[in-house]
Amino acid sequence: MFDPSIIILIPAMIFAFYAQTKVKTTFNKYLKVDSRSGYTGSEIARKILDKNGLYEVKIEHTRGHLTDHYDPRTKILRLSSSVYNGRSVAAAGVAAHEVGHAIQHANGYFPLTIRNNLAPIANFGARFVWIIVILGFFVNPSLIKVGIILYLAVVGFQIITLPVEFNASSRALAQLESGIMRQEEIKPAKKVLNAAALTYVAATLVAVGQLIRLILLSSSDD
Repeated sequence: MFDPSIIILIPAMIFAFYAQTKVKTTFNKYLKVDSRSGYTGSEIARKILDKNGLYEVKIEHTRGHLTDHYDPRTKILRLSSSVYNGRSVAAAGVAAHEVGHAIQHANGYFPLTIRNNLAPIANFGARFVWIIVILGFFVNPSLIKVGIILYLAVVGFQIITLPVEFNASSRALAQLESGIMRQEEIKPAKKVLNAAALTYVAATLVAVGQLIRLILLSSSDD
């Protein structure tokens, strides 16, 4: 049977597809533009970390494409091959952005703390919410409301991710401007980071759309 509530998700899914395409094309474009500094992404990350006194943060290579991330639990910065070994403007921007998260962590940036605390609940909610909702239709309708409450953590996680990511990009650009990259290279690095930000906006819109769907499904069941 066709679920009409799926229509709510269509605009968000279209935007998500656009965001994914935008970040890939922008990253790949500036991956071909070498930074005049000649530093690799890992070298830039190390310079910024040391400059901010974060000597204990390690940098590791990780597999995949655009899989770069900072792990606050282990204080490890993981960079993909094109960033770790890359000497491009794109590599510099992404590496600096991930260091931005390490700086946030060291400074006790409050939105990051909230996101880290929400992460386990959000991961659980994202995995099992639809199982709980389906059980609600066949076993006990009250389970649908439990699913909605659980999914609120997913939505909250996505919403709080926005200021965390935008702030990390701002910190990254400030660090790059302080002698690591030339001024004319900052603009393309910013384009890479802005394109990446679209994916977080898209994820938030999809999460909100799914929440609305769950509420509608719950109301129709009543």
